[in-house]
Amino acid sequence: MISYVSGKLVFKDPTYVIIDVGGLGYHVKISLQTYSKIKDEEQIRLLTFLHIKEDAHTLYGFKQEEEKRLFLLLIGINGVGPNTGLMILSSLSTEEIEHAILSGDVATIQHVKGIGAKTAQRIILELKDKVGKSGTDTTSSLGFLKSNTKIREEALQALITLGFQKAAAEKNIALVLKKTEGEISLEDLIKASLKTP
Repeated sequence: MISYVSGKLVFKDPTYVIIDVGGLGYHVKISLQTYSKIKDEEQIRLLTFLHIKEDAHTLYGFKQEEEKRLFLLLIGINGVGPNTGLMILSSLSTEEIEHAILSGDVATIQHVKGIGAKTAQRIILELKDKVGKSGTDTTSSLGFLKSNTKIREEALQALITLGFQKAAAEKNIALVLKKTEGEISLEDLIKASLKTP
């Protein structure tokens, strides 16, 4: 088991990073939560979870212990795989997920792409006694003009990587930008697009 990866941040995308550790480049999948906390660090340390399947060994990375803990709880539920767990953590903050679980808010969890009513109910039922009420919410201070086409393109690529069809992703991004006044960060744009029905 690889507990963490520490090294030089070579590449950063809203869905994954590449970390150089002694000349080896580790491809680590991340959530938007982790992406927003990385900022522009040169040296990085991510807590990791290695998921092994017949055809792939995938590393998932987390900036904070609380996010990793919640990820492990989520993937322990029947019907929630690592990619779905990452989708949940990209769509909602750790605090929002915990609040939804503790208050029995099925609708909030069900808004995540790929989560149906039964899975949302199972998440709440199985995790109600396991999640804590601790943690602080950190919001990104990075703001970008919503007309910035680079942000639009990066958001589109991230949504496609997360499993959206290109047309649906473009539509969601356009809807979010239409509703947004002023500036919006890349993380907020992706997060809002994930929640758009």
